[in-house]
Amino acid sequence: MSTSVATTRRPVTDQLGPRHRTGHGPQCAPYLNAVADDVHDVYDELCATLFSGFPRRDQRMKAAQYLQGLLNAQGRKSIRNIAAHVGGAAAEQSLHHFISSSTWDWRPMRSALAGFMEQVSCPQAWVVRSMPIPKAGQHSVGVDRRFDPERGQVFRGQQAFGVWFAAEELSVPVNWRLFLPDPWVKDRTRRDRAEVPEEAHEETQEECAVAAALDTARWQGVTRKPVVLDIRGGAGRAALGRLAAAELPVVARIGPGCRLTIADRALPGFGAGPLPAQHILESLKGLRRPVSWVDAAAGTRTSRTSLATAVRVVLPTPAGERMRPMTLLGEWDDPQQPPARLWISDVPGATVGSLLRLTKLTRRVARDFTEVGEGAGLRDFVGRSFRGWHRHITLASAAHAATVLATDWDSVYGSRTAG
Repeated sequence: MSTSVATTRRPVTDQLGPRHRTGHGPQCAPYLNAVADDVHDVYDELCATLFSGFPRRDQRMKAAQYLQGLLNAQGRKSIRNIAAHVGGAAAEQSLHHFISSSTWDWRPMRSALAGFMEQVSCPQAWVVRSMPIPKAGQHSVGVDRRFDPERGQVFRGQQAFGVWFAAEELSVPVNWRLFLPDPWVKDRTRRDRAEVPEEAHEETQEECAVAAALDTARWQGVTRKPVVLDIRGGAGRAALGRLAAAELPVVARIGPGCRLTIADRALPGFGAGPLPAQHILESLKGLRRPVSWVDAAAGTRTSRTSLATAVRVVLPTPAGERMRPMTLLGEWDDPQQPPARLWISDVPGATVGSLLRLTKLTRRVARDFTEVGEGAGLRDFVGRSFRGWHRHITLASAAHAATVLATDWDSVYGSRTAG
C-alpha cells in the first residue's frame, strides 16, 4: 500500500505488528480470538466485523475497496481518488454507485464498529463533538452559512456532530448526525434533490448533538457511558432533560452565566436562589484542591495537575417540577483568575478527580480528529446525497479506527493487559 492516512504516518498495513492474546477482565473481551501477527490484521478484522451484514459478496468487496482507498489514497479522500488507488475509471463508477446510489443501510455498520471498539478500548465516555465542514458550493446537503466557535468566524459549509468512543489512549467516532438548517428541512425541492429522508425534521444544533447520543444509546449490546458534550450555546435544561430521560449520565460544559442553586446547606450561598455558576465557584474557591490527570493530547502521556472543586447544586426547573441534583465542576488554569472551564454533571458517585479526567477526553478527541480523522477522510465527501454522506463518513470512521489501532496498539493493549 502506497501512502499514509496522515502525512506523518506510514501506511496502516506497515504499522501493524505482532500481538499476543490475553484476557482483559470482565469489562473488556480479548481483541482477537487467536494469536495473530499478520500485518493486515486490523484491516482484515474490521472488514470481517463491519461488512458481514452485506448479503452479497460484491457489496463486501466494494466496502473493503473503499476502506482500503480511505487508508491509502493520496490527497483528498474523494471517490475519484479512492477509485484511482483501487482500480481506476471502472472502479470510480462502481464505487460512486455503492456510496451515493445504493440502498444499503449504514446504521448496522456503525453499531458493529461501536461493538468492535468497545471490545478493544473500553471507552470511558461518549464525547459528542461538532465538526464543521467548509464547502465552496451550495448544493451539498446541509450547506449553509454558519458560525464556527472554534475558529471564531463565519463560513459556508456543513455541520455534523460525531459521537466518539473515547479513552485516554485513543478515540474513534462511531456515530454521526448531519445538522440540517431550516432551508434544507422546509424546501421540498432541496430535500428531494439530496434525498433527505422524511423523518429528518427541524432541530437546533444542540438538539442535533443530543440526538446523536440518543441514537447511539439505542444500539443493542452497547454499554452506556457518560456523555460529554458542550451546551454553552443553547437551552441546556432541555438537553439535560432528554439525556436524563434516556438514563444517560452527562458531563456538560456550561457558560459562566448558567444559573444554578447551591444544594449544600453548609456552604455560603445556600438559600440565595439561582446564582451564576461562575459566581458560585468564585465564592467557594477556597475549597479548590490539586487534581492530577494524564495529558495524552500532546503525543506523550504526561502527568499534569489542575486546581479544581466540585459543588452540589440543583438545576432550576419550572414551578411544579422536581429540581434535579447535579454537580458543578470548576477548573482553574490561573488561581488568580476566574475558572477557565465550568461543567455540570449527574454521573452517580463521581469525585472531583474522576469528573475532571472525563472532561479531558475532549482533548484526546480533538487530537485524534486532527491527526487521524482529517486524513481518514471524515470531511472529504464530495457529493450532494444525504445517504452518500452518511455512507462515506461511516467508512471513514472505520478508516480512522484502523489507523489509531495500528498506530497506538501497544499503548492500548499494553495498558489493558497491565491492569
